[in-house]
Amino acid sequence: MTGKNQSNFKSWRFDRRINLSVIVQLAFLACLIVGSYVNLQRQLDLLQRDVTMLLQCQKDFQQKLELLSAESISYEYRLQAVEKQLAQAKE
Repeated sequence: MTGKNQSNFKSWRFDRRINLSVIVQLAFLACLIVGSYVNLQRQLDLLQRDVTMLLQCQKDFQQKLELLSAESISYEYRLQAVEKQLAQAKE
């Protein structure tokens, strides 16, 4: 090989390495983007599950609160009745 041909050959290999490096970097970037998207979807699924569970717990708590309120009213009427009977017994 002559000096000129050898210089062109090295230059071609250098350009090829740069192109391969760019391709590898782009592939790595694409993998990062896909991985981030998958992770984001997983996080959104977990968040949706947590919100659904929170809403269900809120419904259960509301039902228990309504039951306690009804029992409280019932006990209040019973207490008033007992106080009324005690007041009549004192007379």
